[in-house]
Amino acid sequence: MNTKRKREDMEIVWQTPANPPERHDYIFRNGIRYVKPYYFEFISHVKNRWAGKTIVDLFSDEFKGRPRDYYESAVKSGRIQVDGQKVSVSYVVQSSQKISHFLHRHEPPVMSWDVEILCEEPDVLTVCKPASVPVHPCGQYRKNTVVGILQAEYGLAPLFPVHRLDRLVSGLLILARSASRADLFRQQVYFLFI
Repeated sequence: MNTKRKREDMEIVWQTPANPPERHDYIFRNGIRYVKPYYFEFISHVKNRWAGKTIVDLFSDEFKGRPRDYYESAVKSGRIQVDGQKVSVSYVVQSSQKISHFLHRHEPPVMSWDVEILCEEPDVLTVCKPASVPVHPCGQYRKNTVVGILQAEYGLAPLFPVHRLDRLVSGLLILARSASRADLFRQQVYFLFI
């Protein structure tokens, strides 16, 4: 869901995993595909072992990639919320509550080569994956992926990779239209090589 919030006289679009990539998310310059920076909501639910901790202690203990003062600032500014509400740094979390962490994302650029569709059938899609583009969302990549680009440019979703190709590799990529079909195709590919 896209929601717009005012923050320091600037309108920001907050995105959740439900927001699909769209054509206007991309900028092309000198043979490179960039993604416009965006705010993204990472969602987690409080595990039983987290219950009873303050929100800042929880993040400091469990997500060690950032210093404690970052988490204090994020809670105070509302970039970390509990059940959709701003809370204080001393707020004690309860089991099953929804925690949202909003981050400003800058995805790494990729080469702007097209993801060429070679064959499109009801259950499967075969494409030519360009080098530098990861297959599916991972790490710092969400929209600058084969799956994201196909969704933005052709409205093709959902797609499930039958096999993988490394980000830096180009080649033939097979994507299924459902998770169950992807599993079936994987089994068929596996039995070809036994």
